Amino acid sequence: MTGIIHYLETGSVDPDFNLAFEEHVLLSRRDATYLMLWQNDNTIVLGQNQNAEAEIDQRFVREHGIRVARRTTGGGAVYHDLGNLNYSFMADAGDSSHLMLERFTLPIVEALRGLGLDASASGRNDIVVDGRKVSGTAQRLAGGRVLHHGTLLFDSDPSLIAGALRVNPQKFRAKRAQSVRGRIGIIRECLARRGCDMTLPEFWAYLKEALAGDGLVPDELDDGELDLVRRLKAEKYDSWEWVFGRSPAYDLRNRRWWSGGELEVRASITRERIADIRFFGDFLSLVPLGTLTDELVGCPYRRDAVREVLERQAIGALFGGITMEEVLSTVFPS
Repeated sequence: MTGIIHYLETGSVDPDFNLAFEEHVLLSRRDATYLMLWQNDNTIVLGQNQNAEAEIDQRFVREHGIRVARRTTGGGAVYHDLGNLNYSFMADAGDSSHLMLERFTLPIVEALRGLGLDASASGRNDIVVDGRKVSGTAQRLAGGRVLHHGTLLFDSDPSLIAGALRVNPQKFRAKRAQSVRGRIGIIRECLARRGCDMTLPEFWAYLKEALAGDGLVPDELDDGELDLVRRLKAEKYDSWEWVFGRSPAYDLRNRRWWSGGELEVRASITRERIADIRFFGDFLSLVPLGTLTDELVGCPYRRDAVREVLERQAIGALFGGITMEEVLSTVFPS
């Protein structure tokens, strides 16, 4: 990067606060080029157009206490933890028809090469080291300004990355890799193979200096701006509607065999709410299921919300020997 760059940190590892902070800077700080370096605690961050249910292993996420957030840029879902460092550039877009990822990825690639790593840009929006992905990037245009941000997998837990994310195998077949884990690169491991090591704070300090351009000006948001960030967090990024309700419509079909009989569910999900749902199987119901299915229509497709509906029903009369937890496991197969 060239020119004077204003440098910001959020002072938080809360993904919703950090995303709100980033959006505020993009939309309200229009006078300079900005760099943010920041971290989220264990979180999956969805691209703005992604289907949450299709991208996330919900059971794994629940069991490991992983949060789910949604950003305002496109691209795929990414996993963040405190071994990952995120960077954001906000700058004038210039001629948007010539806006290219290289403008912002090249400084990152050069910074990694400065550590002796074999780094390069790859595909649409990846940065790789030794052929393995260490960074995914995305961009957004807003009022003549551009946000470009990305991840840097410095010392993240590969098992959590692979476990939390569902990825279409076709994506890996095209890239000649066999699994999520097989394609992930960890920067610290790459450094160790070259006989050197550094901590994440050291990497953070190095990257800050490497991206300084013609000079780095420490900056911060004032109290009024921070109030606006907190309001944006509460009204947008914290909301179920933003994180899950933006998912496109899709159909669900799942069949399970329990000791109480076979249970199959077919449902249509629109904006992560149940638009239609039907149950089939050889379970020994005593009453029609119409009252239950009518009450489920419009319910958020969320385990706790469906549980609340089921708790108001006589489960034994509806599903015979199939328990409430088994019904929930059929409706939420992940």
